[in-house]
Amino acid sequence: MKRTNWYALNDTHDVITPALLVYPDWILHNIRTMIEMAGGAERLRPHIKTHKTAEIIEMQLDQGVKKFKCATIAEAELLAMCNAPDILLAMQPVGTNIQRFFELMSKYPESKFSALVDTPDILDALSDMAKSQKVVVSLWMDINCGMNRTGILPDENAVTLYRRMDADPNVDAKGLHAYDGHIRNTEVTLRKEVCDASFATVTDLKKELESTGTQVAGIVAGGSPTFPFHARRNGVEASPGTTLLWDAGYGGQFPEMEFLPAAVLLTRVISRPSKKTICLDLGHKHLASEMPFPRVDFLNAENCTQKGQSEEHFVLECENTKDYAVGDVFYAVPVHICPTVAKYTNLEVVSEGRIIDSWEVAARNQRISI
Repeated sequence: MKRTNWYALNDTHDVITPALLVYPDWILHNIRTMIEMAGGAERLRPHIKTHKTAEIIEMQLDQGVKKFKCATIAEAELLAMCNAPDILLAMQPVGTNIQRFFELMSKYPESKFSALVDTPDILDALSDMAKSQKVVVSLWMDINCGMNRTGILPDENAVTLYRRMDADPNVDAKGLHAYDGHIRNTEVTLRKEVCDASFATVTDLKKELESTGTQVAGIVAGGSPTFPFHARRNGVEASPGTTLLWDAGYGGQFPEMEFLPAAVLLTRVISRPSKKTICLDLGHKHLASEMPFPRVDFLNAENCTQKGQSEEHFVLECENTKDYAVGDVFYAVPVHICPTVAKYTNLEVVSEGRIIDSWEVAARNQRISI
């Protein structure tokens, strides 16, 4: 892993492309960096939405991480299958997912499950289900701290909702959850200033609740861009996700973070249709395409501009296409790794230039067994 071309395979002949390669030494570095930044594994609740993979969960468990966050019932079940002790479904369950959430609690009693809530109707539905099954459901109140995607605004309605949670005998009110994924300022000082201002709305709500006798047990906060700031707060569980694999997007935006790109795409040249154009087998089906170009950072190609992408193809305009033959391999770090991982059934595990294993992306679909 200390080679100049750390990402390169010694032999690519039998590798089906596109392939997503992962490097366990660098994943371990990222896990240990997270723990060091947080001041201990007990202060972490990392998200598994990026990797969705049992082997990476197990690497974190081996390093002392016991609390996790996830986005789907399948991810929650995968965590339970790995014997994760504490699992937060960071999505308010609705529809049939309410029943599925309680099925998780029943099937995996050794794991402690919790979920988010931000509206009275869902609180009532969860409470009623808990009562009917003679269990207590653990819930965090999701706060809209500025992203305007999910959560309840931290106003008098939030005070009322949390007090209802706290007073409900069918509910264990765990505390407040606040995701601030909208904060992505590249300059560290400004990013911290915006993060602190956003988080102040959460702490103010906590103080208001506690001033009238309603205790707030804990807070789960942040994602990867704001992880360095939340990691230093007392009484807060920081919940980064992309930090496990990292990507070119966050690596470029936040160069001060010492995480390493632990996932690399391997793709081949399949055509040279014109004097300045080459085409790779890296289409929408294998690379996240929700952002503008560039969508990858090529590690072994220069003077090429990313021009187009379709279902199976990725088109580059290069100054000298003669430098690249049909069949040549390119290595590329995705700009956005999270949705890219979900496009692959397996991650190809690389050590010392060889593929040594294949890890199933076990929670990429909606369902495992529940």
